[in-house]
Amino acid sequence: MIRIENVSFKHRTTPILTDVSLTIPKGGVVALIGPNGAGKSSLLSLVARLQPLQAGAIDIDGLPVDTTPGRELARVVAILRQDTTVASRLKVRELVGFGRFPHGRGRLIEADHAIIDAAIAQFDLADLADRFIETLSGGQRQRALVAMAFAQGTDYLLLDEPLNNLDMYYARELMRSLRSVADGKGKTVVIVLHDINQASAHADRIVAMKGGRVVADGTPAEILTPETLEAVFGFRMRVETIADKPFVLHQL
Repeated sequence: MIRIENVSFKHRTTPILTDVSLTIPKGGVVALIGPNGAGKSSLLSLVARLQPLQAGAIDIDGLPVDTTPGRELARVVAILRQDTTVASRLKVRELVGFGRFPHGRGRLIEADHAIIDAAIAQFDLADLADRFIETLSGGQRQRALVAMAFAQGTDYLLLDEPLNNLDMYYARELMRSLRSVADGKGKTVVIVLHDINQASAHADRIVAMKGGRVVADGTPAEILTPETLEAVFGFRMRVETIADKPFVLHQL
């Protein structure tokens, strides 16, 4: 379980998050939605201790993120940020292998190679495994980065806008893969999405943020209503139910 209590965060004097409290049970897919500047990425960074806590408390399975040793925390939670940069002369298999660093400090054993192979297969990278990163498209590179985070072998996977650069087919396939690892392997996936319909199709729960606060939290059917979406994004949207799921069609 991820427990976030009364978390506030400022950049210099600018408030980014204000009194955020949230509990995310183990297992399933949780989508964070909201306009730019809502604080979604900052919240993920605080959970993964990429930024120091300023106020409030966060723990993961009882481990306080601000005091738990980094190597121990890295075995519990993995994060993929929007701005991840990698060396171009790495091959895909080598990049995915970096996910095993918290476990062996770069000394890979047979079990690590098996996990790397499984991550490559899970995210449909087998045909690209021996390609250099610099030869990949933006979408292919993004899938390799998600596979690297997955290969870390943590129970919690935090992904900040992983659908960036993916076409419609691979966006759907990536979300299906993440749904699969949540259902089949008991992982907890917390994912920042701008595609609300992908959130509806694949998430168990949607947390909507605006202005550094959580403004709505519930199932897709509870959150994806014209009224709630207008409150979050500032304009009216048409929502229709298709196959028992709500989908946003267009602005009214």
